[in-house]
Amino acid sequence: MLSILALFRIGIGPSSSHTVGPMRIARRFALGLEHTGRLAQVRRVEVELQGSLALTGAGHGSIGASVLGLLGEEPDRIDPDRVPTLLAEADRGTLCLLGRQPIDFVTTRDVVLACDVIPALHPNGMRLRAFAADGTVLVDETWYSTGGGFIATAAQLAAPSADDLVASRVQAPFPFASAADLLALCACEERSIAELVLANEGAWRQEAETLAGLDAVIAAMNACIDRGLTREGQLPGGLAVRRRAPELWQRLRAGPANETEVLLDRLNVFAMAVNEENAAGGRVVTAPTNGAAGILPAVLRQYCHEGPQAPELARRFLLTAGGIGLLYKQRASISGAEMGCQGEVGVACSMAAGGLAAVWGGTPQQVAAAAEIGMEHNLGLTCDPVGGLVQIPCIERNAIGAVKAVNAARLALHSHEKPKVSLDQVIETMRQTGLDMSAKYKETSLGGLAVNVAAC
Repeated sequence: MLSILALFRIGIGPSSSHTVGPMRIARRFALGLEHTGRLAQVRRVEVELQGSLALTGAGHGSIGASVLGLLGEEPDRIDPDRVPTLLAEADRGTLCLLGRQPIDFVTTRDVVLACDVIPALHPNGMRLRAFAADGTVLVDETWYSTGGGFIATAAQLAAPSADDLVASRVQAPFPFASAADLLALCACEERSIAELVLANEGAWRQEAETLAGLDAVIAAMNACIDRGLTREGQLPGGLAVRRRAPELWQRLRAGPANETEVLLDRLNVFAMAVNEENAAGGRVVTAPTNGAAGILPAVLRQYCHEGPQAPELARRFLLTAGGIGLLYKQRASISGAEMGCQGEVGVACSMAAGGLAAVWGGTPQQVAAAAEIGMEHNLGLTCDPVGGLVQIPCIERNAIGAVKAVNAARLALHSHEKPKVSLDQVIETMRQTGLDMSAKYKETSLGGLAVNVAAC
C-alpha cells in the first residue's frame, strides 16, 4: 500500500513528472554523494534527461528543475518566485551542490537532452554522473520519474508498487489491491471508502497528523485557486497564451447567480485558475499529477468549501478520491509518458467523480461506479502538449474534466443497477490502451495537436 498523501504532493509547476520528479531525483543524487562521503570530491556533475524528459523537458521545466535539485531545493518548500534568481545564479559557471560544494557547471553543457534515448523501464529516464577533478566517474546512477512526482531506481521499478516509498515495509490494516477488494472490505467492515483509507493511513502516522496533512493539501489547493483568479497576463513559454481565469471570474461575480450555466462556469474557472498557475510554475498540488491538478480542486471548491460541514466533507472527498487514485497508481500508471492523458486527466476525473459521489452520500458501490464512468469516457485520451508546454490543450482539458467528473457522479447516484463495467475492468482497459498507444501521443510532442498547431 501507498499513502494517499504521497499522491497529493505540494510542489511547483508545470509538471509533476517533468519538474517535481527531476528536482527530487537530482536532490536525492546530491544527498547520496553526501551520505557516501563523496561530496567534497565532486568537481562536475552531468545530468542526462532521456525519453519524454528530453523531448518535452525544455517546455516542462525539467532543465531548471534538475539544477534546483542539485542545489538541494525541494518542490514542496521552494518559493516559486525565487526560481528565476536561483537558476540565474547557478548559470554563472559555478553551482553549489546542496548549497555547500562548489562545482564547475554550465547548464547548456551539463544538462543534456538525450532525445534519442528511450529507456526500456520507463519513458522518463534520468542519468546522473559525478566526476572528480581528474575526470574519474565517482557515481553513475539512472533514475526514473514515474508520474505524480514519484521517483524510482531500476531496482525499485522491478518491485511492483515499491517505487519511491518502499511500500513493502508498510503493513496497512485494510490492504486492497483492487476495487473488488476495497468494496469487499467496505461491506465486511461496514465502513465507507473514506473510513477505510483513513484507517490505513494509520500505518504511516497518527490520525491527527493525517487529518492535518489533508487540511494542508486542501489549503494549498484553495490558495492555488485564489492566486489563479487574480493573476493576469501571459503565460511563459512563447505560445502567448493569456490567463483567462481572472477575467471570467470577474464576469461571474458581476453577473446573475441563478443561471443554469453558472455551475459550469464556476467549475471551469476554478480548474483553469489552477492550471494557469501550474503553467506559470506556481505552487500546486499533484492530484494526481500537475498536468491534471485543476480537476480535484475545482470540484472540491464548488462542493466542499462553504458551510459548517465543509472541512469534514473536504476530507471525505480527498480520502475517497485518494483511495481511487491508489488503485490507478498500483494497477496501471498515472504517468502521461506511459498512459497518455487518460492516465492524468482521466484518472483525476475518475478520482473526483468518486470523491464527489461520497460527499453526496453515495454507497461504496456508487462511488466505484462514479469513478468508472469518469474514466470510461476518457479512455484513449492522448497527451500531445503544443510546444512541450502544459498549456494547450491541458488548461481547458482540466476544465472539461471537472465538469465531466460532476456528471459522472450524478449518473452513478441516479443508477440503482449493478454497472456492466467494473472499476477494475476500466482501470485494466486504461492500462492496455496506454500500452497500445503510439509513443508520439504520450507526452513527446511528436503527434496530435503538438504537430498540427504552430508552436509560435
